[in-house]
Amino acid sequence: MLATLRRDVEAARTRDPAARSRLEVALCYPGLHALWAHRFNHRLWQRGHRLTARLSSTLVRWLTGVEIHPAATLGQGLFLDHAMGVVIGETAEVGDDVTIYHGVTLGGTSLKREKRHPTIGDRVTIGAGAKVLGPVTVGHDSRIGANAVVVKSVPPNSVVVGVPGQVIVRSRPRSVGAPPDLEDTLVPDLVGTSLQVLLSRVDELELTLTGRAAMAGTRPSENGLWSGEDFSI
Repeated sequence: MLATLRRDVEAARTRDPAARSRLEVALCYPGLHALWAHRFNHRLWQRGHRLTARLSSTLVRWLTGVEIHPAATLGQGLFLDHAMGVVIGETAEVGDDVTIYHGVTLGGTSLKREKRHPTIGDRVTIGAGAKVLGPVTVGHDSRIGANAVVVKSVPPNSVVVGVPGQVIVRSRPRSVGAPPDLEDTLVPDLVGTSLQVLLSRVDELELTLTGRAAMAGTRPSENGLWSGEDFSI
């Protein structure tokens, strides 16, 4: 248990550039406090002290803004960055070295007493506000984009964006020892890309049929900027 707690501290210190020391992390990080409390509550739950575990988790929720059911299984090296608003359900399973940002929900989609929450693989990054719902599996080394809603299983080494979440298999798989990929500018815009392809095809069709290029319509320029003249602003 002591080794697990030390690994939790090191995970926060390594993945947060604002962390200046292990002591600062141990004293000032509510996500770490919620995680440590859960590890204690999980042991109470396993030993049959379930009401005590639920009461303790409720107190932790009030103090930290993080709700983790004491029956949930959390791996080593988990980092809850900022942590406020994180909800992890009863049958959720989270692997090792996972990074979860604020506002994330690992929720259920069934009222039956069965496996109804997600299983998160190792080294997964879940962006702020993302929702992973149901007994789905998120494969190792995957990334869930901010505010994405995941309702189906995700293969390893994938990126998920959008509502509902669209799965993109990485063209350059990540190695096991690679740091968490936090660069949001690299997350693709699937809707924007699809629209741009459609507009290009319309241009090609009009050029074929009329012999001249299409008139400029409501669309962004090559540098991604929209013209204010196209809107009533």
